Amino acid sequence: MSQCCINPSILSADFVNLESELQRISNADAVHVDVMDNHFVPNLTLGLPVVQRIQAVSPVPLDVHLMISDADRWAPAYADAGVASVTFHAEAAMAPVKLARELRARGSKAGMALRPATAVEPYLDMLGELDMLLIMTVEPGFGGQSFLDMTLPKIRRARAAVEGSGIGVAIQVDGGITEETITRAAEAGANVFVAGSAVYGHQDPAMAIERLRAAGQAAIAQSA
Repeated sequence: MSQCCINPSILSADFVNLESELQRISNADAVHVDVMDNHFVPNLTLGLPVVQRIQAVSPVPLDVHLMISDADRWAPAYADAGVASVTFHAEAAMAPVKLARELRARGSKAGMALRPATAVEPYLDMLGELDMLLIMTVEPGFGGQSFLDMTLPKIRRARAAVEGSGIGVAIQVDGGITEETITRAAEAGANVFVAGSAVYGHQDPAMAIERLRAAGQAAIAQSA
């Protein structure tokens, strides 16, 4: 049975007090760090210098999600920063297999993300090059959006392909994850969940993480 992992997104945290905000989620499996360049997505967040500082003070591993153009050029530097995982978008990579191998060679896990409307089938042959496949459940760029149920069949197809390949690739979902939607996503086959407002919008983020983890794990067990 897959283990349910909760990776809170600091996109919903207080950016003025990031170090203390990280301490509030010390029971998380990782912290999801969204890097946006205002080109690939219509939003601008933070870049490599801030990620390096977060890496230095975070009590949990960093799961960096690059929503940036020209991922082939910029992604390796994030692996060099020592983060646990770097995820690039398939739509922004010219040579995704080469990039995934380079990330792994530099000591990071390699993740690849797909926008809601991007089909998963063209990328199934490269599952062996990845540690994680991120299926966006909202359009990337902003937090607080509603979960898109249209992505559930894609999650199911991705899970079937992973199970059929025998390769231990995690399936992550990002966008609109709540105690209610995590159940649907987990039943479809996801096992790593990014939650922003559902964690940081809660009075007790650590408790919110535990509740999400329990809901996700129960759904994974039920669908096994």
